Amino acid sequence: MPRFSVIVPVYQVQEYLAECLDSVLAQSCADFELIAVDDRSPDGCGAILDEIAARDPRVRVLHLEENVGLGRARNAGLAVADGDYVIFLDSDDTLTPGLLQAVADRLDACSDPDILVYDYARTYWDGRVVRSNSAPIFARPGADVFDLDQRPDLLDLLMVVWNKAYRRDWVAAQGLTFPAGYYEDTPWTFPALLAAERITMLDRVGVHYRQRRQGGNILATVSRKHFDIFDQYALVFGFLDRRPDLARWRPVVFGRMVHHLNTVVSRPDRVPPGDRREFFRRAAEHCARLRPDSYRPAAGVEGVRTELLSHGHYLTYQGVRALARTPGLAGRAARRVRPAAAVRDVTPGTGRPAQAAEVPADRQAQPASDARTHTRP
Repeated sequence: MPRFSVIVPVYQVQEYLAECLDSVLAQSCADFELIAVDDRSPDGCGAILDEIAARDPRVRVLHLEENVGLGRARNAGLAVADGDYVIFLDSDDTLTPGLLQAVADRLDACSDPDILVYDYARTYWDGRVVRSNSAPIFARPGADVFDLDQRPDLLDLLMVVWNKAYRRDWVAAQGLTFPAGYYEDTPWTFPALLAAERITMLDRVGVHYRQRRQGGNILATVSRKHFDIFDQYALVFGFLDRRPDLARWRPVVFGRMVHHLNTVVSRPDRVPPGDRREFFRRAAEHCARLRPDSYRPAAGVEGVRTELLSHGHYLTYQGVRALARTPGLAGRAARRVRPAAAVRDVTPGTGRPAQAAEVPADRQAQPASDARTHTRP
């Protein structure tokens, strides 16, 4: 049984695939299996995988009969994995040299925790390598092994699966799988971090996250598929429904969710312009169903935006965005809207004017989540 199973779902990355696989095969720690899942890629990826597998017995290739998407391709790899720990790597990214040995050493020192988290750096087409904004979280002193109550700042990290090593028997016990659709990392990462009793961190860049000049980022594609985000967060709250012992996290997760919804709808390359009013209606219905009584919005313009979004006030939200883009007016917009929020807009699903909910200015802010949204299919 290998120490690691590195699972790489593959689809239309012919230009980058060899570099990705080489970054795994060249690791100084050789105690791993590499499971490459060809998600019915229409380019030459399948042939590249077969050629590499013929040269290296550590490589196993799964050729799927139909294209199933990133989440289900990961599930296919997970189903055949034999390693003590599972690591997910996207097929246009790379592992940094020596990562697996550093992870193995940390796992041994911490008596095999449920999850190990490491950092990443963005790599650009012009040669720049920029470590994530989350580096201070990794450098923060604390216990070697902990749960989320001791380090809630882990929820400020980018909610992706590819910056972690997961103990495979623990994953099986939790029943973690990936759903179909966009934002499939969300209903895996939140439950994993919330449920883990033993987490450790490695203050090291483990993944070089490729930023392409153009294309390659399916989430930066204008499409109605961005509405999938509602179903993915419904799965997260469904998990919390089954875990009443984790109810204290509901306000925090709700805050991360509305921040994520705000990020998605505010980007011009996400929701089609003609569908944004519908997105607001769906957001209002979704948030009304899930909002915990103890939730308090963030302070400032961020809190104003998320409250307007979560109540479906499309027109006022657009006005606040316009004010916030004007130098010197962002704070004025927050002061003007937040104390009374006496705006009239459209009640979701009715077409009738409605009064916005009051947002008291003295409410305690929830910690803000990472401003970046997920960036892979």
